[in-house]
Amino acid sequence: MAEVAAAETPPSVTEKSPNNRDSVLARVETEKKLALVKAWEENEKAKIDNKAYKKISAIGSWENTKKSAVEAQLKSIEEKLEKKKEEYAERMKNKVAQLHKQAEERRAMIEAKKGEDFLKIEETAAKFRSTGYTPKKFLGCFGS
Repeated sequence: MAEVAAAETPPSVTEKSPNNRDSVLARVETEKKLALVKAWEENEKAKIDNKAYKKISAIGSWENTKKSAVEAQLKSIEEKLEKKKEEYAERMKNKVAQLHKQAEERRAMIEAKKGEDFLKIEETAAKFRSTGYTPKKFLGCFGS
């Protein structure tokens, strides 16, 4: 049974010399210090990672907030522009309708004047017929 115990333990531990034991304890102490340093290092790195992640998240949130505000402002401006466009379109339609109305009034006036002028001509022609008078202007056109 002693052979089994000796086989399972490392050869340096089986020897009972004080130098060997001191060197093993020193190595264990060194490994313990290295493990503590490594744990501290990983902990500090995790803290830095968390701090950076927090700041990056805050920046992302800030960006989204500002982006939303700008998009809302853009939408508001687009709505105002659309409203103005509709108002201008309505004004232009009204101008076109006004111009059409004025043109119709002028046409009607010209037609009325034309009718009056036709009546005057017909009255003058009837007068000429009844008196037997020949208009001079008309004959002047033919060069008689």
